[in-house]
Amino acid sequence: MDDISHPFDAETWAQLPTLLENLPEPVHIILWGDPAASEAEKETAVLLQSLTDRFSQLTYQILPRRINYDFYPVLGVMGGSADEWHDFGVRLIGLPNGYAMTSFITAVQAVSFRGMTLEAMTRIKLKQLSQPVNIELFSAADNEAGALMAQPLFNMAVVNEHIRTFFVMTDQFPTAVDRYSLHYLPHMVINNRVHMEGVVDENEILKQIATAVKTT
Repeated sequence: MDDISHPFDAETWAQLPTLLENLPEPVHIILWGDPAASEAEKETAVLLQSLTDRFSQLTYQILPRRINYDFYPVLGVMGGSADEWHDFGVRLIGLPNGYAMTSFITAVQAVSFRGMTLEAMTRIKLKQLSQPVNIELFSAADNEAGALMAQPLFNMAVVNEHIRTFFVMTDQFPTAVDRYSLHYLPHMVINNRVHMEGVVDENEILKQIATAVKTT
């Protein structure tokens, strides 16, 4: 693939092998959307094609829009091959551009490495969680801190089957901002109840998850 046919700048394209070339487990990415319906969905399909053409551990497929999603494109990052994959509950909503590209790469790594970059104590505590937890992380292309928060949240979804993490690009979907009256990014919402702004450590995230579970 030449430089014109992929959506990355030269510097990013050159850095990708250090991030994706030696993934320990294969990753299958599902794009829910219609490349003919919007420019964002079309660009996301091109992005996935360029990555899967270059890296053998990555595969992807495009599925039709689903009625249970409000915004598109939706990316599901699955563990395994195109023929046999497992859903770890890792989602990105919107075209991953700017700092959100870092979050997308983080999601792929989290699934491939099976969440092993989390602290050992965090993984131990997560084993005790047996109730459903939906985490929405609102960020934007120019929000570097959002990428920092995405890393532990994606890994937590991979480690515990009851957690699902949704990374939402608010600059592409202004109505998502209105829904929760967001004023600062990144903004995390757990089970539609517990809100938290900014960057916090894994222990604080666990505390907020515990609070959300108690009040559900």
